[in-house]
Amino acid sequence: MVRFADIDSLGHVNNVRFFDYLEDARFAMLHVDPYKAGEEPFKDMVVSHHEIDYRRPLGFRAEPVRVETWVTEIRPVRFTVAYEIRDDQDLYVTAKSVIVAYDVERGAPRRLRQDELAYLERFTAED
Repeated sequence: MVRFADIDSLGHVNNVRFFDYLEDARFAMLHVDPYKAGEEPFKDMVVSHHEIDYRRPLGFRAEPVRVETWVTEIRPVRFTVAYEIRDDQDLYVTAKSVIVAYDVERGAPRRLRQDELAYLERFTAED
């Protein structure tokens, strides 16, 4: 949902607010769904890279937009999430985030666990 606070002086969603939308979608994919399935949530993940393309302005509106998310690449210590922010007619943003599994105690990347890899496979799609 586009919030009034997301709108900038030009009358559309401010570019940095789109990262909030991406974060909400990523959190839902990695943390909310595992709780529903009785699985351990993903922990200790860090974003190492964001890439975003603004396709068209998104203004304040009552109708919701959706953030579609999927995994495009899985490596031993990282994976890439792709996004589209859209409605039924228009595509507003395409984006990607590289997420790295992180060992907080060591202060270094770690390998993804087998259960994490299996969970991510459910969201895999060709980019």
